[in-house]
Amino acid sequence: MNPAASASASATATAAAGNASADGSVVDAPPDGAVLDTPPGAGPDADAVATPSRWRAAGMATLRWAAALAGALVIFGLFLFARGASPVDAYLAMLDSAFGDSRAIGDTLLRATPLLLAALAVAVPARAGMFNIGGEGQLVLGAVGAMAMSFALDGAIAGPPAFVLLALAGMVAGACWALIPAILKVVLRTNEAIVSLLLNYVAVIVLTWLVFEPWKDPKSTGQAYSKALPSDERLPILWANRVHVGIILAIVAAFVIWAAFRSTRWGFKLQVLGGNPEAARRAGLRVGALAVGAMAVGGALAGLGGMLEVSGVEGRLRPGIMVGFGYIGFLASWLAKHHPLKAIVSAFVLAAIAIGGNGLKIEAGVSGAAVNVLMALVLLAVLGFARPNTKATS
Repeated sequence: MNPAASASASATATAAAGNASADGSVVDAPPDGAVLDTPPGAGPDADAVATPSRWRAAGMATLRWAAALAGALVIFGLFLFARGASPVDAYLAMLDSAFGDSRAIGDTLLRATPLLLAALAVAVPARAGMFNIGGEGQLVLGAVGAMAMSFALDGAIAGPPAFVLLALAGMVAGACWALIPAILKVVLRTNEAIVSLLLNYVAVIVLTWLVFEPWKDPKSTGQAYSKALPSDERLPILWANRVHVGIILAIVAAFVIWAAFRSTRWGFKLQVLGGNPEAARRAGLRVGALAVGAMAVGGALAGLGGMLEVSGVEGRLRPGIMVGFGYIGFLASWLAKHHPLKAIVSAFVLAAIAIGGNGLKIEAGVSGAAVNVLMALVLLAVLGFARPNTKATS
């Protein structure tokens, strides 16, 4: 092609692209020789126009969320009615179990703490396009790591230094467990979602062996459990004789991850990797190292959640500790669309639903596990029906 013709075509395409507005409409081109002082859509009135539009979009999003949640509650109410229970009585019982008094609110906050960290363990790898379904195992290994550190200290260190060492041990254990599927993904091209999921069962086996064999408390007779943590290695209580400092640490962790996503080069690189791995590779980013690092950070956050649970709530290891927490944390991350700050809300909501299952069993005569149906309905409603209509219009 003639170079002059090529340059002319390129200039024409550039001008056409520049004259297209954000919504796909075309604005009038300036006359030949004229210079635009401001781009189309900009100017002194742009902010005034954009602000109402922003509020309108936020209002529509809120309405979609409200409609989706209401739909989920109606469907679950029909499920309860089909089981012979009164939906109104069941919902009131769930509210009373989750928020009826200070102890109920404390139970909800305690449950939200590991759920939030498990959600962050999913959100960080998701930023890089990785699927971490191993939060359950990473929580368990975090608790195991913290207990191992306690045994190693043997009372030599107490107070805040002991808390820091237990937290570091839990985070390292969780990160190492998450590194297994990450490294296999990079080296052998295995599916990290499947590997991390299967490792959950391995973690439970490891925990069971430790509790029944080397770490078993000689005083345990029927139900096996480990020796208890020393009292000076239990987390400080903040409120209601139950809520410990871990809830603050979990919320701080959410803000730190949000800030890292928003303001650091690492967060930007993860976003590029998650958006287009091939483009990230061609841009010179160390794709493998970024993916492995994201999984390790996620595992460390889940490991911290395991440490907080064993040091703040349980006080010892036992079979079945934190069963289902990792999977609910996975739902919380997806419910928040992997946004760290929104995960605070989603983790709290799912924690309230989980705690509300106790009242559902007592008052409505329905198994507490039925709340899993409500969680699934909420997730499907928010991800599916609360999504704005993005169908292209002709």
